[in-house]
Amino acid sequence: MARASELLAVAEKEVGYRQARNGSNKYGRWYGMDCQRWCVMFVMWCATQIQLGLPTRTASCGTLMRAAQAAGQWVTKDFKPGDLIIFDWSKKRSGHDHIGICKSVTATYITTIDGNTSATSQDNGGCVQVRIRPLIYVTGAVRPIYEPEKQKPKTEEDKMVYYEKLKDVPEWYKGAIQKCIDKGALKGEGNGVLNLSEDLCRTLTILDRLGNLGK
Repeated sequence: MARASELLAVAEKEVGYRQARNGSNKYGRWYGMDCQRWCVMFVMWCATQIQLGLPTRTASCGTLMRAAQAAGQWVTKDFKPGDLIIFDWSKKRSGHDHIGICKSVTATYITTIDGNTSATSQDNGGCVQVRIRPLIYVTGAVRPIYEPEKQKPKTEEDKMVYYEKLKDVPEWYKGAIQKCIDKGALKGEGNGVLNLSEDLCRTLTILDRLGNLGK
């Protein structure tokens, strides 16, 4: 199996590609339907590069959507990177006008990497681009079966314990931290936010107990 990050890496490398003036493009030639609308063929091409299985092989958004629904690989919320997003420009959220690969998503917008799009045409622009659109245009998404992403080893920074405010600091450290605040040596980020690492708290406490912070 392949990972979602691998599909996105393949798609990212294609950003900036433009079809020829007559509509010819490498995705259509690869699929065997050159000079036709190629947003789905782009997705199929990207998936093939990493041997990612999809519910069916097709050049149609509707066919891919129905195959995903039948295979239990169709989602309509909580979209994730690597999902194959199907759009409906009527905003009825039932159509299948275009497809893109989800790169990221917020509460109101989704960022995708699309084939056959442009700044002037949502779904027949002849380019591979990164597009940001309101979620209102999304019908749903095909969710391929991915291998879990590799967990990155934790760095020392990841392992570090931080205390956001003085009230979060353990009692053992509070005296030294309060002294530093009173002397103006420590200033927060507003609303009492300090974001002090445990290492810093420990160091200041040792200095205080050695008499280096004064009274």
